[in-house]
Amino acid sequence: MKYVQGNYPIIQKKAIAENVFSFTVLCPEIAEKACAGQFVHILPEGFSLRRPISIAGIDRKNGTIRIVFVIKHKGTQALADLHQGEYINMIGPLGHGFTLMPNAQHVILVGGGIGVPPMLPLAEYYQEKATVITGFRSFPQIILQEDFEACHAQVICCTEDGSAGAMKGLVTTPLEQLLSEGADAVFACGALPMLKAVASVCQRAEIYCEISLEERMACGVGACLGCACRINRSGNEEFLHVCKDGPVFKAEEVVF
Repeated sequence: MKYVQGNYPIIQKKAIAENVFSFTVLCPEIAEKACAGQFVHILPEGFSLRRPISIAGIDRKNGTIRIVFVIKHKGTQALADLHQGEYINMIGPLGHGFTLMPNAQHVILVGGGIGVPPMLPLAEYYQEKATVITGFRSFPQIILQEDFEACHAQVICCTEDGSAGAMKGLVTTPLEQLLSEGADAVFACGALPMLKAVASVCQRAEIYCEISLEERMACGVGACLGCACRINRSGNEEFLHVCKDGPVFKAEEVVF
């Protein structure tokens, strides 16, 4: 795993939803190595533990990455309090990302809540060959719809309460319909119950699926066991690190 650590300037900050922020960070060394599905480990000033945040955009030409995060606790609040021009301490790029399929004709990207941002680099890669299904609890949480549309991807937005989007309910409803029409692969990120449901739908449809697991982690580089997950490979069950061996795994291998 090749990664770098440093203090990098925030060159753009935006509030894109309630308690959700988007940072564009100038970090050429990370941008050069990063790929879809990887993350950065950020140390908020005054804290001892880093926060893992998925990479939501990679611009190698300008040497920047984009991160999108929600305020959950004091650490992410400290990050949200930073301003354009200030510096952020990051290690990255970390983890094992999504498999890119240059010959795919149609892929489905499924994101739930703050699991939506990691789908954006995939949408930028697949463009019109991608259908993006996003799921949120209600209208105030909806993010990045225009960004996906700018990639020329088809976008289907679901809200649990029906307050916005094309569908009321869970992301698995449009997923099942799309899979009945055929797809080369499904890529997903979100809460564990959603990932379990997506994996089950894909298994029944016999469609290849990769999922990105969300786990609390300490070191971020595989030195501790804080983010262990159970994986079944060739009938052998083992514990692997989400930070180093993942966060992306084949859905069929994850023991939920």
